[in-house]
Amino acid sequence: MGSEKKPTIIITGFGPFGEHSVNASWVAVQNLKRRNLLPHLDVHIQEIPVDYQEVSQIVPNLWKEKNPQLVVHVGVSGMANKITVEQRGNNTGYERMDVKGQRPKKKCCINDGEECILSGIDMSQVCDEINKAENELEAEVSHDAGRYLCDFSFYTSLSIDRSRSAFIHVPPLGQPYSEDQLGDGLAIAVSAMLKQLTDQKSS
Repeated sequence: MGSEKKPTIIITGFGPFGEHSVNASWVAVQNLKRRNLLPHLDVHIQEIPVDYQEVSQIVPNLWKEKNPQLVVHVGVSGMANKITVEQRGNNTGYERMDVKGQRPKKKCCINDGEECILSGIDMSQVCDEINKAENELEAEVSHDAGRYLCDFSFYTSLSIDRSRSAFIHVPPLGQPYSEDQLGDGLAIAVSAMLKQLTDQKSS
């Protein structure tokens, strides 16, 4: 099978911010790509700065340029000790400043957009796949992506195509998972998401 026939997916991670001088999300995404954990897919990875203005431009451009079957944003959460899969994105409540000391003018992602958008992917099924895999990883579903750049990027993608958008929060490196474990977890999650999309098409 030629590479041109492989399903195209985009996986993004974030750059440094605050106490996260090394952002575990981007480390995990790079790990997945470097180890070729999804050889049956055409995987495009992208580091995104923790910057509202940049996200609002980069994310739509990725959709337009790559026409992906799936977009998965990955971010780090200092409060997480499991892989946390987000079910919905929020449009409003963006009070926190980004790395440039800016925030959206109306503290929202899209003017007059829906208050929240649910992903068409069943994230509980994704968590089940991670939890039953033969490794030490644990996963859980969240319904609050945090109203910062993580939530902002997720909502931006959901507003483009909610059926093919996902967000995963990972803990900081070593708390408790290694770089390789996080890469493994992302690969399991992405495979589970694509299986849902494929099953929906065939049903």
